[in-house]
Order: sequence, then structure tokens, then C-alpha cells
Amino acid sequence: MFSALRMIFIMENKIKVFLVEDEYVVREGIKNKIDWEGNGYEFVGEAGDGELALPMIQKLKPDIVITDIRMPFMDGLELSRLIKKEFPWMEIVILSGYAEFDYAKQAISIGVAHYLTKPINSEDLLSQINSLAERIEEKKQERKLKEKYIAEMAENRMEERRDLFRHMATGDMSLSGIIELARQQGIDISAGQYNILLFQVISGHHSQTEYSGSVVSIYEKAVDIAESENALVFDRSIEGKAIVFRADSKEEIEKIRENVTSRIEELVSEYEHVALHGGIGLPVARLTELPECFRQASQAYAHRFFTKKSGIRIFAPAEHNAEETFSLSSVDPNKISRNRIIEFLRTGQKDEVEFFMDEFIEGFGEGALKSAMFRQYLATEYYFAVSTFVEEIGGDRSETQAFDMAAGDIRDKDSTRDYFIKLTATAMDIRDAGAGNRNKSVIDEAKKYIDENYSDEELSLNKLASHVNFSPNHLSAVFSAQTGMTFIKYLTDYRMNKAKEMLRCTSKRGSDISYEVGYKDPHYFSYLFKRTQGVTPTQYRNGQGGPDHGQA
Repeated sequence: MFSALRMIFIMENKIKVFLVEDEYVVREGIKNKIDWEGNGYEFVGEAGDGELALPMIQKLKPDIVITDIRMPFMDGLELSRLIKKEFPWMEIVILSGYAEFDYAKQAISIGVAHYLTKPINSEDLLSQINSLAERIEEKKQERKLKEKYIAEMAENRMEERRDLFRHMATGDMSLSGIIELARQQGIDISAGQYNILLFQVISGHHSQTEYSGSVVSIYEKAVDIAESENALVFDRSIEGKAIVFRADSKEEIEKIRENVTSRIEELVSEYEHVALHGGIGLPVARLTELPECFRQASQAYAHRFFTKKSGIRIFAPAEHNAEETFSLSSVDPNKISRNRIIEFLRTGQKDEVEFFMDEFIEGFGEGALKSAMFRQYLATEYYFAVSTFVEEIGGDRSETQAFDMAAGDIRDKDSTRDYFIKLTATAMDIRDAGAGNRNKSVIDEAKKYIDENYSDEELSLNKLASHVNFSPNHLSAVFSAQTGMTFIKYLTDYRMNKAKEMLRCTSKRGSDISYEVGYKDPHYFSYLFKRTQGVTPTQYRNGQGGPDHGQA
């Protein structure tokens, strides 16, 4: 008699059975004398030996494999070892005409479910298989819940990958720490050569913080292109993507880099009103040299503020001519454009200021800033560009007035560069303070929406982003910055705290609580509760586990 769980499983699924038996008569008897379908099973295939069976099993992925122990080419024990190594969840039933203890002992060590001696009739075999059905359903349910949990926690994993790239790019963590962090994420970062590509795809019909359908599609295809070359891809939120190339030699990494960048550029060219901007560093041989490669890629990437041309730029060290002389007529007025400076102030990041400044100053040539007249002219233009920007965003222009007096102190290229960097950083602080206030109000609205809709199972980052009128990518970055955690962690913690409150303060059933906190599947709620709180909902209700045990 089947259990209720078994009956539900029969109605919703069919357990797949595969048979491996070298004796044709025995194989036909097992296959034909059992009413597989009537008993809730699907007989998916058969083979005469282990060697023929293995590729079929890999393709069909049966739930149960019934195999003879002694067969030509590959016996049942070797087949069982290979199956358990690749598919540990599969159940194996071994049939043997031999009752030697050594065979049974080996079968047990492999993880075989049943070791049956021949001859065995179809009723006894079916009885043994039925005994496995509930175990199979439990394993399937566990895998299903785990897969759902992993899918829901994708945002957390993306944040972890961002952190890994940040440590790699800045060198603010020890080499052993970076290697361990990568290992925890299932990433092998060892290689003979490395290089970094930073790139961003922008649609002319959308703002910096929005992603059109074409941009999303390009990013997805670009990721596939990079990963096909064994490169690591990291999301940089509204700053686009970063690709870390890995190879054994300089020649190989250059070949990979050329292939990936040309394919991405070709991909973008297929879309109208879409621009691609990217920067690549020079190859390095050590992980500890990646910060220098990142600096080079960032400087090349900063060139996007100085050109309207779409494409990926390779870092080139500046070449200076000691005998270079300066003539005002040699300066391209477009390079001093206030609009270019204001555009950087609008969309650039604070950690890009130095790279932008290197590109900005190098564009005038070595001799230009040796001229006191030109330095003063340039400082004046830069100051008024910054002041105009601060006024545009509703900032207090008096915060930049100190730089009006300081402009007279610039004496050479280095002091000019330092003056521009400080002035730019001040303007960005004003910008970010205003944006921070705006972002805080957006996150306050997002929290309010979560409070009012946490019981909605369909509540997601996309749905929340639509409510606050942000792109999901931008909201994810802002939410993490404002709250110190990802959206999915915040939502999960919120729901778990509501569930704990109801478990301790009400007599509601676990399934009702599950539904009320946004989980229509009570099994998944229980799985998630145990995963994040360390105890089951029932154990928590009975006093086990503390209120601060959450680990979501």
C-alpha cells in the first residue's frame, strides 16, 4: 500500500527506470512482466552491458538503475561507481547470481540501495523498487527546494562577485584572501597572464540608469562571448561590466582579447542608437599586478568622455617629446569644452576622477601646461564649468568659491592637475549628497512598499524597481548602498522576522504562516526557515533557536 506522499508523486511525476542486463531472456522478463506505467514508473531504456548503458544513463537521467553485477566490457559495480560519482542522487538496485559477501560489501560502499540475488520474481523486485519511491521523492523535493533557493539568492551571489572583483582590482586584500574568496564562489583565478576590459553599453533612448531591451540583450550575448573564452565576467552595476581575461601566455591572452572585443564591437554594430565604450589595460603576469592593469583599463575607459565614437580603447602609455613647444593655435577648442567636463560630473564616478584628469590634461600635450597664460585660461574654464554644473543640480555654488582664489596658485602641470581633481571631487560630493538624499527617499519608499506587500509571493526586485521608477540594476546598487544588504536578503530577513513573530505569538499553522509571509509552498518556507534560522519552524515555536539566529 502506497503512502500519501507516494500517491501524490505518482500523480504528478513518473519515476524513471533503466535496466542493464546482459542476459536477453532475463532482461525481457523484467521489462515485460512488470506493469511499470500502472505502478507509477516510466521504463526509459535498457542496455546489455555497462559500457553501452553509461552514455544512455547520462542522457536519460533515470531515477532508478537496475543492473546485473557480472557483465562483459563493464560490470555492474564499475558502472555503479561511475553513476554515483556523477549522479549521487540516483538509486541503484544490483541483481546478482552470486551471494558472495565481498560483492555485497563493495555494493554497500558504493552506495547501492539494494543488493538482490537471482533468481528474483517480478513481484519481489517491484516491492524493492516501491520501497525506494519515497526516498526518491524526498531527494527530488530537496533538490527542487535547493535549486529554488539558489535562484532566489542570485542577487546575493552577484554582490559577492562584485566584491571579489573590487578586491582584485584594488589589491586591498591579501593574495591568499582573494584566492580563498574566489574558491568559495567556485572560481579558479589561477593563470599565467591576466588582462582587464571595462565596458558599458548605452542606449540613446534611455538614461544612464536605465536598460533598454537591446542593451540587456547585448550584455547577455557579450557575457556568453567572454565566458566561451574562459574569461570571468563581473557586473559593475550602472558602470557596466568588467571582464578578466586569463591565459597561459601573452600571445594567447592577446588572441583572446582581440577575439572577444571584436565580437562585442560587431555585436553592438547590429543595433541602432546604441553606443559601446570600453577600456583595456596591458597584460600582467601576476594577480598582485591586476590593480595596475585596472588603473590602465580605467584610464582608457575614461576616454569615453572625450569622444562620441563608439568602441573599445586599449591603454597606451603617454609619449612625451622633450623638445615639444606650445602654440595656442595648436590647441583643439573641443578639448576644453565645458560640456565635456559637465558630462563627466553628471555620469562619472569619484574613483574615475584621476583617470579622467589624466586623459583631460594629456590631451593638450606636454608643452601646453608649461604656459602660465594657458594654465590660467584652462583653470578659469574648468572653474566655470564646475560652477555651472553645481547650479544646474541645485547645489550651493559658494562651496566652490574657495577654488576661485586657489586658481592663482597653480604653477605647473602637477599643481594644475591637483587643483582640477580637488575641484571635481568637491562638485561630486555636492552631487552625491543631493543624490543620497534622493536615493534615501526612494529606498524609504521601497521599504514602505515591502512592508505593505511582503506577503505577495510575486514581489521581486523588478516589481519593486517598477514601483519606484528605477531600473532593477540601479535599484539593486542603491538599495545595497543605503541598507548595507541586497534586496533579496532584506526581503528574506523581513519575511523570516514576521514568521518568527507569528510562530511565537499565535497558534496559526505553519502552512498558514508560510502563505501570509509570501511563500505559497510550505515546503519551501520550511526549507528556507531552516536554512536561514538554523532550526525548523516547529523547533522555533517550541523554543529552540534565538531571535537573532537569522543568516539569510
